[in-house]
Amino acid sequence: MVHRLSRMALAGFGLAAALSGNSVVAQQPAAVPPRNDYSDGSNWLCRPGRKAGDKDACNVDLSATVVAADGAVGIEKWQSNPKADIDCFYVYPTVSLDATPNSDMNAGPEELNVVQQQFARFGSQCRLYAPLYRQVTLTALQSLLAGKPVAINAALVYNDVLDAWKYYLEHDNKGRGVVLIGHSQGSNVLTQLIAQEIDGKPVQSKLVSALLLGWNVAVPKERDVGGAFKNIPLCHAVNQTGCAIVYASFRANSPPPATTLFGKVPGENMQAACVNPAAIGGGPGELNAYLSATLRAGDANSWAKDKEPVSTPFVKVPGLLSAECINSDAGSYLAVTVSSNPADPRVDDITGDVIVNGAVRKEWGLHLIDVNLSIGNLVGIVAEQAKMFLRHCACKQD
Repeated sequence: MVHRLSRMALAGFGLAAALSGNSVVAQQPAAVPPRNDYSDGSNWLCRPGRKAGDKDACNVDLSATVVAADGAVGIEKWQSNPKADIDCFYVYPTVSLDATPNSDMNAGPEELNVVQQQFARFGSQCRLYAPLYRQVTLTALQSLLAGKPVAINAALVYNDVLDAWKYYLEHDNKGRGVVLIGHSQGSNVLTQLIAQEIDGKPVQSKLVSALLLGWNVAVPKERDVGGAFKNIPLCHAVNQTGCAIVYASFRANSPPPATTLFGKVPGENMQAACVNPAAIGGGPGELNAYLSATLRAGDANSWAKDKEPVSTPFVKVPGLLSAECINSDAGSYLAVTVSSNPADPRVDDITGDVIVNGAVRKEWGLHLIDVNLSIGNLVGIVAEQAKMFLRHCACKQD
């Protein structure tokens, strides 16, 4: 994911066009593809209980190199919890490099990589479920940017996720609590799923939380419920359950421009939701980021002066990044501050901006690393939510 900045830039742009009501992309090709069979394990990137030797996209190395402000380096290991008491259900963002407008059901390196970046780390708190789905591809979005829109099947995207969700509920859930996690196109689909299948219905009692990252979710101004969802509020405490965490991230010194694609929603009395995982009750807080080590590939993965290149998949930079939700004329968004010190040996900035033809596209903010920036905070919040959920629910644990 992080090596393909120009391709990923297409993802955000295309989603805003291809999946919005103002789409200029042709919808619904005439042929109706058959429904996916989610009893077939090959249609899941991650699911529990696979036999030893079976491939699972969540069975990956999540170790991280911790680079302190003074340049000191250490290694943080990670371990999954196969006996976790709750589940996590993930819908990934636009990553498919398939040549067709909608992707096929074969996982490429791009789907595997995004799971490692955005989802597998939740395996310390959840049993992990991640269905493949026939998403709108980067190829379709590239055609859109070239002024040659192709016919996509937006209904296919939603129906695949819906079918996977229904299969999970019928065959796998067994009364357990579940966290819904998405980014970008994935968050868009989950927002629809929650509104149509969960909000105000009996299954809502199983919702531990919804993490809808890198997308615009509408709420009335000065309220936390009543927009996209009628009964599911925004989260305001680490142990609050049945709530949603939503944000789109921008650099604090580069707020959303007038052309922004995130941080604003239609409606005079509506605003885009923003919940800061680093300080969920409000105000600023330190981000517990897990950044891809290869984000600094141009620097031979060096994250501190005179230090060896990083060999782990991830890097942590404690104290370097903080965030606060801002609500201004520019929009409602997560403002990320890099607290650099040129006098110390650690890097003074991070990469993650969307760059097209050598120019930063400010309307995207830090969309590429929305999840990486706060995934440590989010995993910690899910841990606390799980404790509270299990204390008060009438659910089963096996």
